[in-house]
Amino acid sequence: MSGEDRDRRERMRRLMMAALDGEVSESERAELNRLLKDDAALENEWNRLARVKEVTSTMALRRPPEEVWDRYWGGVYRRLERGVGWILLSVGAVVLLSYGLWTFVQDLIQVSELPLFAKIAVLALIVGLVVLLVSVLREKLFVRRSDPYKDVIR
Repeated sequence: MSGEDRDRRERMRRLMMAALDGEVSESERAELNRLLKDDAALENEWNRLARVKEVTSTMALRRPPEEVWDRYWGGVYRRLERGVGWILLSVGAVVLLSYGLWTFVQDLIQVSELPLFAKIAVLALIVGLVVLLVSVLREKLFVRRSDPYKDVIR
């Protein structure tokens, strides 16, 4: 198939899609009708596409039973509650562990005459370690519960 034939076929397909969507001008509609009369294969394709458009536009999805909706919304609420719970637990753990470690290290800092940048660095180190600890523990809990390979013996 030459490049010109390929371009012509692509133009015909675009015209057909636009016509199915009702987005063609009168001149484009006339061009499409002329092309359909001249090419039987194209007319067959047009008829198939028109039938698909008709079927899909009249198709309606079945409404699921109320029990399905109840389970769905229950799952949404449960996931939302657990997400908020994990966020609050993580923030609380970070704050409390950071405060506890800071009070422990504060005595060390007060005893020695460390410069301000060193004290800030120690605080950043403590907070960073606590955040990483909480993050790793939370991830391990989630992965352990949903790991598809946990029962695989190597």
